[in-house]
Formats: sequence, C-alpha cells, structure tokens
Amino acid sequence: MATYGEIRLSRIAEAAAKKSNDPTRRKCFISYHHADQDEVEEFVESFGHLFIARILGVSDEDDFIDSDDTDYVMDCIRERYLTDSTVTIVLLGRCTWARRYVDWEIYSTLRHDKLNRRSGLMGINLPSVEGTSVTLPARLADNVDGDKLYAQWWKYPSSDWALRSCIEDAFTARTTKSHLIDNTRARKIRSSPC
Repeated sequence: MATYGEIRLSRIAEAAAKKSNDPTRRKCFISYHHADQDEVEEFVESFGHLFIARILGVSDEDDFIDSDDTDYVMDCIRERYLTDSTVTIVLLGRCTWARRYVDWEIYSTLRHDKLNRRSGLMGINLPSVEGTSVTLPARLADNVDGDKLYAQWWKYPSSDWALRSCIEDAFTARTTKSHLIDNTRARKIRSSPC
C-alpha cells in the first residue's frame, strides 16, 4: 500500500509528464530517501517534463520485503519498480547512503538477466547537501569515478539542458560502459543509522 507521500509524488510526476509530449524522453526510476520527500517533489515538479518518472520505490509495506530469499527480493524490485525504466536517478540527501532500499534499487538497476535489461545509473545531489560533504550509497560509489566507471555523480541541475545531457550519458552507458559495472558488493541487510 502506497503512503501519502508516494501518492502525492506520483501525482506530481503525472502532472509534470503532461507538460511535454517529447517522444525522446527516457523512463527514469527515481531512488531516494523518504526523509528528502519535499526536495524530491520539487525536483520532479521542476524537471519531470524531461523524463517519464517511475518513482514508487521499495518500502516496508511491500509484501516481499520479509523474504529470506534475497534473489527473490531483488527480482521483485526489478519487476515491480524498474522493469520499464532505462535510467535510475539516485537523489542524494544527507542520509540516502544509509538506506537499504536505495542499495537494493541500485543493485537491481545494475542487474542484467534474461527478463530485464540493466538501466543507466546516475546520482544527483539535492540542494540541501550542495556545498557539504556527501556520502554516496556504497554501491553507487563503487560505480562512480568520472569517465572511468559506469555511473556519474552530478550537482543539482542548473538547467533543463544540463539534466537532459546527464540522463542521456547514463542511458548511453548501458551499452558503452556496461563492462565497467561493479555490482559485487554484498547487499545491505538493514539500513544504517544516520
């Protein structure tokens, strides 16, 4: 069952998507920590016309979360939330790094199997952390290093063009940089204290 914040964010995403009929927009899954809900809503309101947002992420309400079969959990995440997205945007707040669901979403983003293709991956600092030291989710950090690795880490976009360019870079990396993916880290069992 979706929370009030998730329902509100879905409505914001739908309204933003209606601002454009651009057929070249990418389907982007938005991964975030629910403590950053207001900033995530602002991001989607401001830039949601540039992509088709897939934003309802994993929560404790999902029936598969308590399964002991981690492969089953990862398959459920991929099938329910990421299956038709081509890029995952991790919106980085102060405690995003600590959330197990963010780790699981990134893990599932990087998987490639016979049913699901991997997605591009990018991180964007939210305004509240600009100018501060940001801790990346470990799996994102494993894949971010300028042009050398699979993912990119960006400041909050200053324009539509800047964000569109970042999304296209992540989309293209799915094929041009897939050999650089590092998804070997053990999956996070529980959220860390922040």
